[in-house]
Amino acid sequence: MAPLKSLARLFGYELTRKGSGVDVYRYLRPDGSFDYERYKRVQTAGNRKKLDKVWVIEENIRFLAEHIRLTVGEVRFGLCHGTRRGMEQEWFRQCLGAEVIGTEISDTATQFPHTIQWDFHEVKPEWVGAVDFIYSNSFDHSHDPRACIDAWMRCIRPGGVCIIEHSSRHEHSTELDPFGARVSQMPYLVLAWGEGRYAVTRILDAPVQRGAYTQFLVVRNQDSLPAKPASR
Repeated sequence: MAPLKSLARLFGYELTRKGSGVDVYRYLRPDGSFDYERYKRVQTAGNRKKLDKVWVIEENIRFLAEHIRLTVGEVRFGLCHGTRRGMEQEWFRQCLGAEVIGTEISDTATQFPHTIQWDFHEVKPEWVGAVDFIYSNSFDHSHDPRACIDAWMRCIRPGGVCIIEHSSRHEHSTELDPFGARVSQMPYLVLAWGEGRYAVTRILDAPVQRGAYTQFLVVRNQDSLPAKPASR
């Protein structure tokens, strides 16, 4: 297995030492190339195994809906990525009175309302610059976190927000959850990936904590970041 520092370079960030807070699992063929079909099989199998479980908490979604309303203003369209049973988009729809759809890579997506089968690393052309908010608690399922958040931020319209739920349960990678990072490390990773294009502007503690310390990272594009003070 390649050193962790080498793995990190593949995703566009450097680790100064092993154990610095980032953990990446790679899906490799014998020739060293990325095995996308294996990634998809693993994610689909994991989805089916947990299909009767709901990770997201309704009170937290209602809290986030109010934050989105106050931050973004009128909400017309939102995306929730990696939604399994689709409860988050259902609750957001109720709270915001807006069109909110969920994506799920597994073919079980068609079993649930307002859910499409879709790999959240990809972007539909009609989403670019047109989404008021994105929410996900599944960022740890990304095989390429930098490319993933780049794709999400391309979709956010001026003034919109992307909210990533990250908890102490997301700190170590597995075959099913290929990306892991310490909660305290996440804002710095997002800043590095954004390279001035986007950054974490607020960190919200989840009102309801269930078995893990959970934060919401509010990520905004450069056009929505606070203006820098004029230099004297």
